[in-house]
Amino acid sequence: MATMTLDAKALADAVGGVLVRDSDAALTLLDATTDSREAKAGGVFFARIGEQNDGLDYLPKAAGAGAGAVVTQNAQKALDLDPKIAVIEVDDVTYAYGQAAAFHLRNLREAGPVTVIGITGSAGKTTTKDLLAGICRAAGPTTAPVGSFNNEVGLPRTVLSAPEGTRYLVLEMGASGVGHIEYLTSIAPLDVAIELLVGRAHLGGFGSQEAVAQAKAELLGGLVPGGVAVLNIDDSRVAEMTKYLSEDKKLLTFAAGQQADFYASGVEVDSNDRASFTVHHDGTHSELSLGLVGAHHVSNALAAIAGAVAAGIPLELAVAKCAGTKATSPHRMDVRHLESGAIVIDDAYNANPDSMKAALGALAKIGKGRRKIAVLGEMLELGPQSDDIHREVGKVVAANGVDVVVVVGQGAKPLLETVSERAETISAADYHEAASLIKDLPASADVILFKGSNGSGVWRLADQLLKEENACSH
Repeated sequence: MATMTLDAKALADAVGGVLVRDSDAALTLLDATTDSREAKAGGVFFARIGEQNDGLDYLPKAAGAGAGAVVTQNAQKALDLDPKIAVIEVDDVTYAYGQAAAFHLRNLREAGPVTVIGITGSAGKTTTKDLLAGICRAAGPTTAPVGSFNNEVGLPRTVLSAPEGTRYLVLEMGASGVGHIEYLTSIAPLDVAIELLVGRAHLGGFGSQEAVAQAKAELLGGLVPGGVAVLNIDDSRVAEMTKYLSEDKKLLTFAAGQQADFYASGVEVDSNDRASFTVHHDGTHSELSLGLVGAHHVSNALAAIAGAVAAGIPLELAVAKCAGTKATSPHRMDVRHLESGAIVIDDAYNANPDSMKAALGALAKIGKGRRKIAVLGEMLELGPQSDDIHREVGKVVAANGVDVVVVVGQGAKPLLETVSERAETISAADYHEAASLIKDLPASADVILFKGSNGSGVWRLADQLLKEENACSH
């Protein structure tokens, strides 16, 4: 398929920069990157200044791979580093990267119909995205992020990876403060906006759940005229977001615990904690059995199905593509069986109180009759409430009958204050120490859960164990 190209002057105009040095190269914004290792012939390298490194130091590598232009905050340094590449100077490379993505999306929409779907929520974004992307791929060419690219760099990267002919663009939109999602929707205005839940993630940045709700509601402000809001009315804060919808917007609701436009009934969970239920919509009903582990995925599946229907995809296709689907992004309720007989539940990509509760519930279900081990990393960015929230999770640990509790990180220690007295407890300052403390876990009949914020490094422990042991999915 043809790729849209532009010259350096058009690129400078698109990103609000100054063309310092031109070139004759035909440029493409497809896969424009902030990572020199991903630079391609005719591509554009956005040299961000990070906390540790200046991206411009990697310009020779990007140019060597064939990049035709660099966007930078230091044109003189770029001119000195490479004699040929087109140089565009901007005030803020990260902002320019977003503007490039917005320009690219406008061109895609001019070339043909593109339905843009945005998903936000304190938990479940990536799983819902993966389910919805699978549905959309069955209906037409689809672009969706790898993993959880949902911030001011990851979202533009996803948009810029969309080739001409993309029919569905599925995006995650995350936030750690008010205004973040508003900015992301300015890059990618939405045809469909899916709101999952308002939890207590990133409370350190927001200060309160009310502020989290305010930030999540920004997604609805990013809808184009005639766009569709898809709201989880099981969450009272999400249900209240209808007040943000203008008259030119449409509304669909979903719920796992009550009637809605899309709702579930007859939910049953098997011994592997996989749910089966009936999906109801507009007088019809469809049976659905999930391959995902965790009863909480009933809500995520309903969100994906409702979002697909809002995008014009038939209900029958949406339900069929959800059936049996397993986790596709790493470290998200990935259940592996070791040759020893032990079972690993790897849900270590990230953590907040809501996702901790869901993961511990899965451990209790899968670990029935076995020794249950929970390796729990600190939940980060919770602010002054952190200790109390960790103690709350300790009570959940106790309620689910966990036998061995390993906490990783100083901030996770309060969790041990409220676990059952009969449970064996281990505390590690970081994942390096934890690796040595748990090296003999688990035994053959155990079930071990890995869960924690990404920065806690618990996902590394899961990777290490699965690498050392032959593991397979079931």
